[in-house]
Amino acid sequence: MCDSVVLQRDRNAVFTKYGFILEIIYSKKKGSFMKYLVLITLSLLISTPVFASKIGADCTYKGKKLYGKIKFVENFEDIKIKVVDNFQDIKVQKVSNFANSCGKWQVVENFEDVKVKVVSNFEDIKVKYVDNFPGL
Repeated sequence: MCDSVVLQRDRNAVFTKYGFILEIIYSKKKGSFMKYLVLITLSLLISTPVFASKIGADCTYKGKKLYGKIKFVENFEDIKIKVVDNFQDIKVQKVSNFANSCGKWQVVENFEDVKVKVVSNFEDIKVKYVDNFPGL
């Protein structure tokens, strides 16, 4: 059985087995096809979270907070990060004390809150190190 069935109505409509309708209208009116094409494109952009942030408003990623005591590891990490200069998900400031707000990391060897692995590909989040104004 094929994935789509062509139904005849006033115009041609392609009705897929998932219930989505894509109507392509060929009309003699100037620009009507372009209007429908723009309408379909906008509806797809609105319905999908294209620019959704990976990091929550409470400065967490998948339940792990992105501040506090951080341990850098090679194996068994909680989060994989990539250090970048532009287009970061979070700005991080390394501090020695009081890592109690978003983006402030105190690097420790024991009793960490989060274990982080630095990778060059397939990261969970992108990090930019800063001296001032850490956070989202």
